[in-house]
Amino acid sequence: MRDVAALAKVSTKTVSRVINDLPGAGPEVVERVRAAARTLGYRPNLTASSLRRADRRSATIGVLLEDLSNPFDAALLRAVEDRARQNDVLVLAGSSEDDPELQRELLTSLATRRVDGVVVMAAGGHQDALQQERERGTPMVLVDRPPTFDGTDSVTTTNRDGSREAVLQLAGLGHRRIAFLGDRQTLWTSQERYTGYLEGLARAGLTLRAELVRTDLRGPDAAATATAALFDLDEPPTALFTAQNLVTVGAMRALRDRDLHRSVALIGFDDFPLADMLEPGVTVLRQDVPALGRKAAELIFNRITGEQSPPTHAVVPATLVQRGSGEIPPPPGRDGSRPRVLAHRPR
Repeated sequence: MRDVAALAKVSTKTVSRVINDLPGAGPEVVERVRAAARTLGYRPNLTASSLRRADRRSATIGVLLEDLSNPFDAALLRAVEDRARQNDVLVLAGSSEDDPELQRELLTSLATRRVDGVVVMAAGGHQDALQQERERGTPMVLVDRPPTFDGTDSVTTTNRDGSREAVLQLAGLGHRRIAFLGDRQTLWTSQERYTGYLEGLARAGLTLRAELVRTDLRGPDAAATATAALFDLDEPPTALFTAQNLVTVGAMRALRDRDLHRSVALIGFDDFPLADMLEPGVTVLRQDVPALGRKAAELIFNRITGEQSPPTHAVVPATLVQRGSGEIPPPPGRDGSRPRVLAHRPR
């Protein structure tokens, strides 16, 4: 900083004001200081600066999601980043891989870097590490999955309602054997979507068939194997409800391998890239991921700036997007009964 001050012919105090965007320096002085900084390649020590600031903020936040390679997580991170950039805040992100211990390590790492707050997709199972960090005073927002402890904001979607709507859409076309393929049962989202599936069956007057339920599917390969097994049954399903985007990808792969993609109906929860480019296009319950991210960012920045209102649980609705795969009727007599079409209109 002394070298910048000497080159710009000002005091180090003036350089500090310019670097930290504080008032007190005229436009000509500001430009002279910035030109000197560029010439010398000067970069301020933001960590040291944050320790000197009265509010002790670091102008960084942490974002911990399950898997940043998943299109859902990537889009969520981008939405938070866009809002953070507007606030001149840097985002430090990581993938917990749904491992509570890895999540704890990443959370500790962020805390030691003095992030101002964290947006977290909680790993399945215990949330002890999140609760402990929250009790230390770190502003926190949970996204996609709500907290199991008090005093924390969260943002989720209409998992149960959307899943029920998907099943009713399939039942309304005359399907009686509707299979469920889901993610890990330890996840709150998986539990909610399975409950919605059960509610949809009940409302349509259909009986739950245990042989048509496949859960704890982690990734496309597991989903493809499970889907293939369903069509090895003596009475295979005529429709599938896939409760996570990577599960949907695996199920579609298995249907196409058996040339069943035009005769078996499918509705997936979560959209994914190129879903509309397949033949038929994949009908999905699309979460408004940018809205989820924007809301999470709004809540975390409100808390960072001192908002003291009671915790908020914001819900962003999912929308049924019809593209063809979820509108395929069952073949006549395939399940030994005559299809009874129900009246159901998507939201």
